[in-house]
Amino acid sequence: MSKYIFKRLLLIIPTLLGIMVVNFIVIQAAPGGPVEQALLSAKYSQGDGEVVKSTQNIKSGVTDTGAASYRGAQGLDPEFIKKIETMYGFDKPPMERFFLMMWRYIRFDFDDSFFRGRNVLELIIERLPVSISLGLWTTLIVYLVSIPLGILKAVRHGSKFDAWTSGVIAVFYAIPSFLFALLLITLLAAGNPLKLFPLRGLVSENWNSLPWWEQIGDYLWHMVLPVLAMVLGGFAGLTFLTKNSFLEEINKQYVITARAKGVMPKKILYGHVFRNAMLIVISGFPGSLIRILFTGALLIEIIFSLDGIGLLGYTAILKRDYPIIFGELYFFTLLGLLIKLVNDLMYRAVDPRIDFESREL
Repeated sequence: MSKYIFKRLLLIIPTLLGIMVVNFIVIQAAPGGPVEQALLSAKYSQGDGEVVKSTQNIKSGVTDTGAASYRGAQGLDPEFIKKIETMYGFDKPPMERFFLMMWRYIRFDFDDSFFRGRNVLELIIERLPVSISLGLWTTLIVYLVSIPLGILKAVRHGSKFDAWTSGVIAVFYAIPSFLFALLLITLLAAGNPLKLFPLRGLVSENWNSLPWWEQIGDYLWHMVLPVLAMVLGGFAGLTFLTKNSFLEEINKQYVITARAKGVMPKKILYGHVFRNAMLIVISGFPGSLIRILFTGALLIEIIFSLDGIGLLGYTAILKRDYPIIFGELYFFTLLGLLIKLVNDLMYRAVDPRIDFESREL
């Protein structure tokens, strides 16, 4: 097994490099980069003096000879444009910028944000508690409900219970989580006279002054609505996956043989079927957590004013804040590749018969 783990760790290097190269090319080709935004800001948003200066440059014939590719650069002093390029590292060719960036990232030096003036790694770590809170609670609740429900639906396949639960799950799945969030806010927060739950934030403003047991209660109180909004639409996939997995195992020959021998149904279900059927379900837990953590909570973070990883990345894309964009991409791509390895190890833990040593990568 150690040989397989070593091969997978080596495979992470070219995979991560390829992902970074593709995204670097795409993002660099997108219009409205940080230099353009800085030039437009200098031209229109820094007061009358700067606008007057830009106008005088236009009248005096100063043109953007060195940076004709930048929108909004016409009329600005070329020396000023060069300073902006140097500030953001765009005075170097793209290939050199890429390798310098990757050399920093190997050492987990993500540089400073262009527009926030803080280290990117500090920004990510600062916002991780919000995303971890949403992702972890959502994943745990979905698994705790979906697995028993899926097993029960498989055992009672074709019954009225199976039919109406499938209908309810399908309705919840069809409604986006942000609509659930708005409904919950209207009923249980802003629109409710009792205001049972807070409207925004991860904790109350006076959280630091509370004793530790009240801090825990305050945190859980704030988590109820956003987690509930994400959970309601998250049961469908895992529930039906569990049900179909159990149905497939229940109809296999070894189960039929055990029934013929008079083995108790519960012993067949939990002693024989459970391990085989739960392989695909349990092994997918880390991947499900990562998907919910960093791809499924953006609108929830916006609605409940939760400053998490999703919102940080979204605002970075709008502002073309490349250090945050590529820092998040590198960090979570590396994390995702490691999670894939953890998935394989969980397969082996659940079923020792699986042998990855003989598997060709």
